[in-house]
This record gives sequence, structure tokens and C-alpha cells, in this order.
Amino acid sequence: MKTLSRFYIFLIFLFLYAPIFVLIIFSFNDSATMSRSVWSGFSMKWYSKLFQDRMLLEALRNTLVIALIASVVSTVLGTSAAIGINAMNRWMKRVVMNITNFPMVNPEIVTGVSLMLLFVFAARGMGNASLGMISLILAHITFCLPYVILSVMPKLRQMDPHLYEAAQDLGCNPVSALFKVVLPEIMPGVITGMIMAFTLSIDDFVISYFTSGTTQTLPIFIYSMTRKRISPEINALSTLLFGTIMVLLLIINFRNNKENKAEIAGEEEMGR
Repeated sequence: MKTLSRFYIFLIFLFLYAPIFVLIIFSFNDSATMSRSVWSGFSMKWYSKLFQDRMLLEALRNTLVIALIASVVSTVLGTSAAIGINAMNRWMKRVVMNITNFPMVNPEIVTGVSLMLLFVFAARGMGNASLGMISLILAHITFCLPYVILSVMPKLRQMDPHLYEAAQDLGCNPVSALFKVVLPEIMPGVITGMIMAFTLSIDDFVISYFTSGTTQTLPIFIYSMTRKRISPEINALSTLLFGTIMVLLLIINFRNNKENKAEIAGEEEMGR
């Protein structure tokens, strides 16, 4: 039975990752056509051409700027919101968390269209301003915020609720107690939420497509490439994106494993 379950898991992972591995392999293919998947020899030329494409580099710059700003702002707002939600009574906390989690289960196309209509309405009120970098940043902050709150809330539940009061009894004012006691305790959740927000922002297409205006991000640029003749450059670009996201996810998992081991070690020391 155990062998059968392992084989079943192997098939699932093979089905999920085989297309990605094929894409990575053919990103080093010397062939100039993607209509036939024929290996013509190892080459790095598509990576070289990728970084000579001015439009691609501009899309990459836009993506990184938006992801960085959105992740930082959503982390600050999400951490503040999580601290406030944690201080509510049980009934109110449950209501607010359900409202907070709703955007995560809401279809992205609904969120994208809704934000587009909101930004267009706001732009007309500001003198026919157009959608662009500002609307993209606001949209990314909006959909990243619930994920940051979801990452920080478990750390707040694990923290001793009397630490904040004890810090004030020992002479800290509320702001100092927040920065010197509460934030260090929940920092792993804050960092995890920030990394998650960054990866979600880099990866987003649907919401960005509706709120971008004339500004291009990497997912939108890739989509525009597929509408024309598909170049093997897209294999190299997708490989780099996959590698970046994989590294960030490994960092998150490494941090979580390290925290779990530290918590287990602390519990064992207390037991002794």
C-alpha cells in the first residue's frame, strides 16, 4: 500500500512538473523555431538575446518596482491590520477575518474588472488621468494585503499576550513596546508575508492586465509575445521566472523549518 501511494505521488509530481522541465531544457536549445520540438544543440543565445531586448528590460524594471513597492506597503499595512484584528473580541475577529479572506477566494477576473472600474472612475474625477504604474501598484497592494495578514496572524496567536503589557509595566511606552517586543516576536511571519507578497506580485497577470493601461509587466509582456510568433526567448524568460520563484519559496520553507525546530527545542528545554 505504501509503495502504491508513493507511485501515485510520483505520477502527480510528474504530471505537474514535466512540462516545466521540458521548457527549461528547450530554453538551451539552439533551434530558432518552437513549432517543432527538435533538439539542435546546446546554446545560451536565447538568454543573451533576452537581455538585449529593450522592451523586455523595461517590463522587468516595471515588474520589480511594482513588486517591491507593493510588498513593502502591503507588509506594513497588513502587519498593522493583523495586530488590530488580534486585539478584537472573538466574534468581531471572526467577521473581519472572513471579510479579509474573501479576496483570496474571489476569482481574479472579478477583482481585476472591479479595480479597473474603480480606477477609471477615480481617474475621471482627477481630470481624465489614465491607468498606469500608480493603478498597478494600488491593485497589487490590494490583492497582496490579505496574504500578509494571513501570514502574520498565526505568529500573533503564538505570542504570549502578556508580553506587551509587561513591557509597558517595565517602562516602555506603547510605541516602544510594539517595536521592541511585539515586532521581534512576529518578525518571521512578517518576512514570510513580505516574500509571499513579492512573489504574488511578480507572478500576477489577470489583475495587472485589467489595471495596467499602457504599462507593461513581465506577465503581460509574455502574453503579448504569445499573440505573435512565439520566440524561444520565452523559454529562457519562463525559466528565469521559475527559478526566481523557486528560490523565494525555498527561503520561506527553510525559515519555517528553522522556526519549527527552534520551537521544538524551546519546548524540550522547558520540559527539562
